[in-house]
Amino acid sequence: MSRSATTPPPPSRIRWSWDFGPEFSGADSACLLALLTAIRAHGTLGKAATLAGISYRAAWGLLQRSELSFGKSLVLKARGKGTQLSELGEQLVQLDGAARASLSETLAPWELRLQEVLFPTRTTPPERLRIAASHDLALADWIENGRHITVDMFWRGSEEALLALTRGECDVAGFHLPESWTPEQAKAWLGNWLKPKQYVCFPVMRRQHGLLAAPGNPFGVSSVADVARLGLRMVNRQRGSGTRSMIDQLLAANHLSAKEIPGYAHEEFTHDAVAATIASGQADIGFGIEAAAARYDLAFVPLAWDRYCLALRTSIAHSPAVEQLIRRFQGRTFHERLRAMSGYEVLATGSPAPWDELFTATK
Repeated sequence: MSRSATTPPPPSRIRWSWDFGPEFSGADSACLLALLTAIRAHGTLGKAATLAGISYRAAWGLLQRSELSFGKSLVLKARGKGTQLSELGEQLVQLDGAARASLSETLAPWELRLQEVLFPTRTTPPERLRIAASHDLALADWIENGRHITVDMFWRGSEEALLALTRGECDVAGFHLPESWTPEQAKAWLGNWLKPKQYVCFPVMRRQHGLLAAPGNPFGVSSVADVARLGLRMVNRQRGSGTRSMIDQLLAANHLSAKEIPGYAHEEFTHDAVAATIASGQADIGFGIEAAAARYDLAFVPLAWDRYCLALRTSIAHSPAVEQLIRRFQGRTFHERLRAMSGYEVLATGSPAPWDELFTATK
Protein backbone atom coordinates (compact mmCIF):
# COMPACT_ATOMS: atom_id res chain seq x y z
CA MET A 1 0.00 0.00 0.00
CA SER A 2 1.40 3.40 -0.98
CA ARG A 3 1.82 6.09 1.63
CA SER A 4 -0.72 8.90 1.51
CA ALA A 5 0.57 12.21 0.23
CA THR A 6 -0.69 13.86 3.41
CA THR A 7 0.96 11.36 5.75
CA PRO A 8 4.12 12.83 7.31
CA PRO A 9 7.29 10.87 6.58
CA PRO A 10 8.62 8.65 9.34
CA PRO A 11 11.82 9.83 11.03
CA SER A 12 14.94 8.75 9.15
CA ARG A 13 17.88 8.41 11.51
CA ILE A 14 21.33 6.89 11.70
CA ARG A 15 21.50 4.37 14.51
CA TRP A 16 24.74 3.06 15.97
CA SER A 17 25.81 0.79 18.81
CA TRP A 18 28.97 -0.23 20.59
CA ASP A 19 30.89 -3.34 19.57
CA PHE A 20 31.88 -5.10 22.81
CA GLY A 21 33.49 -8.07 21.09
CA PRO A 22 32.55 -11.32 19.35
CA GLU A 23 30.47 -12.50 22.32
CA PHE A 24 28.00 -9.67 21.75
CA SER A 25 25.64 -9.02 18.88
CA GLY A 26 24.75 -5.45 17.92
CA ALA A 27 21.41 -5.91 19.66
CA ASP A 28 23.12 -7.18 22.83
CA SER A 29 25.42 -4.15 22.97
CA ALA A 30 22.56 -1.69 22.50
CA CYS A 31 20.40 -3.55 25.03
CA LEU A 32 23.18 -3.61 27.63
CA LEU A 33 23.64 0.17 27.53
CA ALA A 34 19.88 0.73 27.64
CA LEU A 35 19.65 -1.61 30.62
CA LEU A 36 22.49 0.07 32.53
CA THR A 37 21.06 3.52 31.84
CA ALA A 38 17.65 2.46 33.15
CA ILE A 39 19.21 0.86 36.27
CA ARG A 40 21.02 4.11 36.97
CA ALA A 41 17.77 6.06 36.69
CA HIS A 42 15.41 3.73 38.57
CA GLY A 43 17.56 1.48 40.80
CA THR A 44 15.64 -1.73 40.12
CA LEU A 45 16.49 -4.44 37.61
CA GLY A 46 12.84 -5.34 37.05
CA LYS A 47 11.82 -1.86 35.89
CA ALA A 48 15.05 -1.45 33.92
CA ALA A 49 14.35 -4.72 32.07
CA THR A 50 10.86 -3.52 31.17
CA LEU A 51 12.19 -0.20 29.86
CA ALA A 52 14.87 -2.04 27.86
CA GLY A 53 12.18 -4.22 26.31
CA ILE A 54 13.39 -7.58 27.66
CA SER A 55 12.35 -10.00 30.40
CA TYR A 56 13.85 -9.95 33.88
CA ARG A 57 15.49 -13.33 33.19
CA ALA A 58 17.02 -12.08 29.89
CA ALA A 59 18.28 -8.93 31.61
CA TRP A 60 19.94 -10.90 34.39
CA GLY A 61 21.48 -13.29 31.86
CA LEU A 62 22.85 -10.40 29.77
CA LEU A 63 24.43 -8.81 32.85
CA GLN A 64 26.06 -12.09 33.88
CA ARG A 65 27.47 -12.73 30.40
CA SER A 66 28.76 -9.16 30.19
CA GLU A 67 30.45 -9.31 33.60
CA LEU A 68 32.08 -12.60 32.67
CA SER A 69 33.38 -11.10 29.42
CA PHE A 70 34.62 -7.85 31.01
CA GLY A 71 35.99 -9.52 34.14
CA LYS A 72 34.33 -6.93 36.37
CA SER A 73 30.93 -6.32 37.93
CA LEU A 74 28.53 -3.94 36.21
CA VAL A 75 25.92 -3.74 38.98
CA LEU A 76 25.80 -3.99 42.77
CA LYS A 77 22.84 -5.42 44.67
CA ALA A 78 22.37 -4.55 48.32
CA ARG A 79 19.47 -5.26 50.67
CA GLY A 80 17.24 -2.23 50.94
CA LYS A 81 19.13 -0.34 48.20
CA GLY A 82 17.93 -2.18 45.10
CA THR A 83 20.31 -2.45 42.15
CA GLN A 84 23.01 0.14 41.59
CA LEU A 85 25.74 0.52 39.01
CA SER A 86 29.29 -0.47 39.84
CA GLU A 87 32.18 1.84 38.98
CA LEU A 88 32.55 0.14 35.58
CA GLY A 89 28.80 0.31 34.93
CA GLU A 90 28.79 4.04 35.73
CA GLN A 91 31.78 4.64 33.45
CA LEU A 92 30.08 2.85 30.55
CA VAL A 93 26.88 4.87 30.95
CA GLN A 94 28.80 8.16 31.13
CA LEU A 95 30.89 7.22 28.10
CA ASP A 96 27.78 6.28 26.13
CA GLY A 97 26.04 9.54 27.03
CA ALA A 98 29.04 11.67 26.08
CA ALA A 99 29.50 9.83 22.78
CA ARG A 100 25.84 10.22 21.83
CA ALA A 101 25.89 13.93 22.64
CA SER A 102 28.95 14.42 20.46
CA LEU A 103 27.78 12.22 17.61
CA SER A 104 24.28 13.69 17.48
CA GLU A 105 25.73 16.96 16.15
CA THR A 106 27.97 15.12 13.69
CA LEU A 107 25.24 12.79 12.42
CA ALA A 108 22.45 15.38 12.18
CA PRO A 109 23.45 16.64 8.68
CA TRP A 110 23.59 13.07 7.38
CA GLU A 111 20.18 12.29 8.84
CA LEU A 112 18.83 15.36 7.03
CA ARG A 113 20.33 14.17 3.75
CA LEU A 114 18.84 10.70 4.30
CA GLN A 115 15.45 12.31 4.85
CA GLU A 116 15.83 14.29 1.61
CA VAL A 117 16.78 11.17 -0.37
CA LEU A 118 13.86 9.12 0.95
CA PHE A 119 11.26 11.91 1.06
CA PRO A 120 12.60 14.77 -1.14
CA THR A 121 9.29 16.68 -1.20
CA ARG A 122 8.51 16.34 2.50
CA THR A 123 11.57 17.79 4.17
CA THR A 124 10.53 20.23 6.89
CA PRO A 125 11.64 23.70 5.74
CA PRO A 126 13.68 25.80 8.18
CA GLU A 127 12.06 28.82 9.81
CA ARG A 128 15.36 30.69 10.16
CA LEU A 129 17.92 30.24 7.42
CA ARG A 130 21.56 29.44 8.08
CA ILE A 131 23.71 30.98 5.35
CA ALA A 132 27.38 30.09 4.82
CA ALA A 133 28.67 32.63 2.34
CA SER A 134 31.74 34.01 0.67
CA HIS A 135 32.48 37.41 2.19
CA ASP A 136 30.89 40.41 0.50
CA LEU A 137 30.63 44.03 1.66
CA ALA A 138 27.13 44.66 0.32
CA LEU A 139 25.83 41.45 1.84
CA ALA A 140 27.46 42.24 5.19
CA ASP A 141 25.93 45.75 5.14
CA TRP A 142 22.51 44.33 4.27
CA ILE A 143 22.62 41.76 7.08
CA GLU A 144 23.79 44.32 9.64
CA ASN A 145 21.48 47.18 8.73
CA GLY A 146 18.59 45.65 6.79
CA ARG A 147 15.20 45.43 8.46
CA HIS A 148 13.40 42.12 8.95
CA ILE A 149 16.44 40.07 7.95
CA THR A 150 16.06 36.81 9.85
CA VAL A 151 19.10 34.76 8.91
CA ASP A 152 22.23 33.47 10.61
CA MET A 153 25.26 34.37 8.50
CA PHE A 154 28.62 32.59 8.59
CA TRP A 155 31.45 33.85 6.38
CA ARG A 156 33.22 31.04 4.52
CA GLY A 157 35.18 30.70 1.28
CA SER A 158 33.04 29.78 -1.73
CA GLU A 159 34.26 26.19 -1.73
CA GLU A 160 33.80 25.84 2.05
CA ALA A 161 30.27 27.28 1.79
CA LEU A 162 29.25 24.83 -0.93
CA LEU A 163 30.76 21.95 1.02
CA ALA A 164 28.84 23.04 4.14
CA LEU A 165 25.63 23.03 2.08
CA THR A 166 26.15 19.47 0.86
CA ARG A 167 26.91 18.35 4.41
CA GLY A 168 23.69 19.87 5.69
CA GLU A 169 25.58 22.36 7.89
CA CYS A 170 23.72 25.31 6.36
CA ASP A 171 20.55 25.96 4.36
CA VAL A 172 22.02 28.38 1.81
CA ALA A 173 25.53 28.78 0.38
CA GLY A 174 26.81 32.07 -1.06
CA PHE A 175 29.49 31.68 -3.73
CA HIS A 176 30.90 33.57 -6.68
CA LEU A 177 32.53 32.62 -9.96
CA PRO A 178 34.21 34.61 -12.76
CA GLU A 179 32.04 35.86 -15.61
CA SER A 180 34.87 34.91 -17.95
CA TRP A 181 34.09 31.24 -17.39
CA THR A 182 32.19 29.37 -20.05
CA PRO A 183 28.96 27.59 -19.04
CA GLU A 184 30.88 24.33 -19.24
CA GLN A 185 33.52 25.61 -16.80
CA ALA A 186 30.88 26.90 -14.38
CA LYS A 187 28.92 23.64 -14.45
CA ALA A 188 32.07 21.52 -14.06
CA TRP A 189 33.18 23.53 -11.03
CA LEU A 190 29.78 23.52 -9.32
CA GLY A 191 29.40 19.84 -10.13
CA ASN A 192 32.13 19.15 -7.59
CA TRP A 193 29.54 19.84 -4.89
CA LEU A 194 26.03 20.12 -6.32
CA LYS A 195 24.02 17.32 -7.87
CA PRO A 196 21.46 18.16 -10.59
CA LYS A 197 17.83 18.33 -9.42
CA GLN A 198 18.85 18.37 -5.75
CA TYR A 199 19.99 22.02 -5.73
CA VAL A 200 18.98 25.31 -7.31
CA CYS A 201 20.79 28.64 -7.64
CA PHE A 202 19.77 32.28 -7.45
CA PRO A 203 22.01 35.04 -8.93
CA VAL A 204 22.23 38.05 -6.61
CA MET A 205 24.72 40.53 -8.09
CA ARG A 206 27.71 41.26 -10.32
CA ARG A 207 30.90 42.62 -8.76
CA GLN A 208 33.95 44.35 -10.23
CA HIS A 209 37.25 42.80 -9.17
CA GLY A 210 40.74 44.17 -9.64
CA LEU A 211 44.00 45.27 -8.08
CA LEU A 212 43.95 47.40 -4.92
CA ALA A 213 46.92 49.75 -4.42
CA ALA A 214 47.92 52.72 -2.29
CA PRO A 215 46.13 56.02 -3.07
CA GLY A 216 47.22 57.42 -6.42
CA ASN A 217 48.65 54.04 -7.54
CA PRO A 218 52.26 55.19 -6.87
CA PHE A 219 53.78 52.16 -8.64
CA GLY A 220 51.69 52.63 -11.78
CA VAL A 221 50.39 49.06 -11.66
CA SER A 222 48.02 48.02 -14.44
CA SER A 223 48.25 44.22 -14.42
CA VAL A 224 49.37 41.27 -12.29
CA ALA A 225 52.45 41.08 -14.51
CA ASP A 226 53.48 44.48 -13.10
CA VAL A 227 53.22 43.09 -9.57
CA ALA A 228 55.82 40.43 -10.35
CA ARG A 229 58.01 42.73 -12.45
CA LEU A 230 58.21 45.38 -9.75
CA GLY A 231 58.56 42.89 -6.87
CA LEU A 232 55.62 44.41 -4.99
CA ARG A 233 54.45 42.98 -1.68
CA MET A 234 51.11 41.31 -2.16
CA VAL A 235 48.38 40.44 0.33
CA ASN A 236 46.49 37.32 -0.78
CA ARG A 237 43.10 35.77 0.02
CA GLN A 238 42.80 32.43 1.81
CA ARG A 239 42.81 29.10 0.01
CA GLY A 240 39.32 27.87 -0.79
CA SER A 241 37.92 31.35 -1.41
CA GLY A 242 36.51 32.27 -4.82
CA THR A 243 38.74 35.35 -4.94
CA ARG A 244 41.84 33.20 -4.39
CA SER A 245 40.80 31.10 -7.38
CA MET A 246 40.49 34.25 -9.49
CA ILE A 247 43.95 35.37 -8.38
CA ASP A 248 45.50 32.04 -9.31
CA GLN A 249 43.76 32.07 -12.70
CA LEU A 250 45.11 35.56 -13.42
CA LEU A 251 48.62 34.44 -12.52
CA ALA A 252 48.32 31.41 -14.77
CA ALA A 253 46.98 33.53 -17.64
CA ASN A 254 50.08 35.75 -17.30
CA HIS A 255 52.40 32.71 -17.05
CA LEU A 256 53.38 33.63 -13.49
CA SER A 257 54.00 31.32 -10.55
CA ALA A 258 53.34 32.01 -6.89
CA LYS A 259 57.10 32.07 -6.26
CA GLU A 260 57.37 35.22 -8.37
CA ILE A 261 54.96 37.15 -6.14
CA PRO A 262 56.38 38.42 -2.81
CA GLY A 263 53.75 38.06 -0.10
CA TYR A 264 51.72 35.41 -1.93
CA ALA A 265 51.65 33.39 1.31
CA HIS A 266 50.23 36.36 3.28
CA GLU A 267 46.52 35.45 3.51
CA GLU A 268 43.51 37.42 4.72
CA PHE A 269 39.92 36.22 4.98
CA THR A 270 37.86 39.19 3.78
CA HIS A 271 37.96 41.99 1.18
CA ASP A 272 37.98 44.45 4.08
CA ALA A 273 41.06 42.84 5.59
CA VAL A 274 42.93 42.97 2.27
CA ALA A 275 42.12 46.66 1.83
CA ALA A 276 43.05 47.47 5.44
CA THR A 277 46.41 45.71 5.04
CA ILE A 278 47.27 47.88 2.04
CA ALA A 279 45.96 51.06 3.67
CA SER A 280 48.21 50.42 6.69
CA GLY A 281 51.30 50.01 4.49
CA GLN A 282 51.82 46.33 5.33
CA ALA A 283 51.43 45.39 1.66
CA ASP A 284 51.72 47.20 -1.67
CA ILE A 285 49.07 45.40 -3.68
CA GLY A 286 46.07 43.13 -3.31
CA PHE A 287 43.17 41.73 -5.31
CA GLY A 288 39.56 42.28 -4.39
CA ILE A 289 36.33 44.10 -5.13
CA GLU A 290 36.10 47.77 -6.06
CA ALA A 291 33.89 48.55 -3.07
CA ALA A 292 36.72 47.59 -0.68
CA ALA A 293 39.10 49.97 -2.46
CA ALA A 294 36.53 52.78 -2.24
CA ARG A 295 35.92 52.17 1.47
CA TYR A 296 39.65 52.66 2.25
CA ASP A 297 40.32 55.38 -0.39
CA LEU A 298 42.66 53.09 -2.31
CA ALA A 299 43.51 53.09 -5.99
CA PHE A 300 41.67 50.45 -8.03
CA VAL A 301 42.64 48.79 -11.32
CA PRO A 302 39.63 46.90 -12.78
CA LEU A 303 40.43 43.45 -14.19
CA ALA A 304 37.36 41.18 -14.07
CA TRP A 305 33.70 40.78 -13.15
CA ASP A 306 32.18 37.93 -11.18
CA ARG A 307 28.68 36.74 -10.38
CA TYR A 308 27.64 36.26 -6.78
CA CYS A 309 24.97 33.57 -6.35
CA LEU A 310 23.14 31.59 -3.71
CA ALA A 311 22.75 27.81 -3.81
CA LEU A 312 20.13 25.91 -1.82
CA ARG A 313 18.36 22.58 -1.73
CA THR A 314 15.47 22.18 -4.17
CA SER A 315 13.34 20.81 -1.33
CA ILE A 316 13.25 24.20 0.45
CA ALA A 317 13.31 26.50 -2.60
CA HIS A 318 9.65 27.48 -2.14
CA SER A 319 9.58 27.50 1.65
CA PRO A 320 8.35 30.71 3.37
CA ALA A 321 11.84 31.50 4.71
CA VAL A 322 13.49 31.23 1.27
CA GLU A 323 10.71 33.14 -0.49
CA GLN A 324 11.09 35.94 2.07
CA LEU A 325 14.86 35.95 1.51
CA ILE A 326 14.41 36.20 -2.27
CA ARG A 327 11.89 39.03 -1.90
CA ARG A 328 14.41 40.94 0.22
CA PHE A 329 17.07 40.58 -2.46
CA GLN A 330 14.60 41.71 -5.11
CA GLY A 331 13.36 44.62 -3.04
CA ARG A 332 14.07 48.30 -3.53
CA THR A 333 16.08 48.66 -0.30
CA PHE A 334 18.70 46.08 -1.28
CA HIS A 335 18.92 47.40 -4.84
CA GLU A 336 19.43 50.97 -3.60
CA ARG A 337 22.15 49.85 -1.20
CA LEU A 338 23.84 47.96 -4.03
CA ARG A 339 23.77 50.92 -6.44
CA ALA A 340 25.23 53.17 -3.75
CA MET A 341 28.38 51.04 -3.56
CA SER A 342 31.15 51.07 -6.15
CA GLY A 343 31.49 48.15 -8.53
CA TYR A 344 28.13 46.45 -8.06
CA GLU A 345 25.26 45.63 -10.42
CA VAL A 346 21.95 43.99 -9.57
CA LEU A 347 21.14 40.48 -10.80
CA ALA A 348 18.43 39.53 -8.28
CA THR A 349 15.48 38.88 -10.57
CA GLY A 350 13.39 35.80 -11.19
CA SER A 351 13.31 32.72 -9.00
CA PRO A 352 15.82 30.04 -8.00
CA ALA A 353 16.55 27.84 -11.02
CA PRO A 354 18.34 24.51 -11.61
CA TRP A 355 22.01 25.36 -11.35
CA ASP A 356 23.02 23.25 -14.34
CA GLU A 357 20.67 25.32 -16.55
CA LEU A 358 21.18 28.71 -14.98
CA PHE A 359 24.69 29.45 -16.24
CA THR A 360 23.88 28.39 -19.78
CA ALA A 361 21.03 30.88 -19.75
CA THR A 362 23.04 33.77 -18.29
CA LYS A 363 26.08 33.65 -20.56
